[in-house]
Amino acid sequence: MHKVADTLDKIVSSFAKLAGLLVVVLSFLMLYETINRYIFNAPSVTIEEIEWHLYDIIFLLGLSYTMKLDKHVKVDIFYNRFSTKAKALVNIFAYLVLVLPFSLMIIYASYTFVEMSYLQNEISPDPGGLTHRWLIKGMIIVGFILLVMEAIVKLYEAFKAYRSAR
Repeated sequence: MHKVADTLDKIVSSFAKLAGLLVVVLSFLMLYETINRYIFNAPSVTIEEIEWHLYDIIFLLGLSYTMKLDKHVKVDIFYNRFSTKAKALVNIFAYLVLVLPFSLMIIYASYTFVEMSYLQNEISPDPGGLTHRWLIKGMIIVGFILLVMEAIVKLYEAFKAYRSAR
């Protein structure tokens, strides 16, 4: 199981690096759009929509990495006072009862959402907007699959911590 956890962790880290690169791309696009809009008075709907989509992708790819780094939202005021064994139990509960079921539900519900977008050949309603909206909607599935993968790793770590705690 240790090898599986390491592999899943590496996959999540790889997608986090991609998200980091996309932050740089997004920054340059925002600079470009700002210059075009305010200096040349030539805004671009396409660039603006690409920015929105990149932001969405960065967020979705960053969810699992945030969990990996343990920077997600939790009530630290109580959690920090718990013993190692109690922390492990809280984590096991959180991943088994909250994170995994919620993520699997989002993946399941998003499949139809993406499929309908693909079958309808959904495009942006704005003139000059982007086509192939199913691609961005498909990133919801990718983001939550990564979250499931990291939750499995964290669950494995929590079980190890529980077993080793006194």
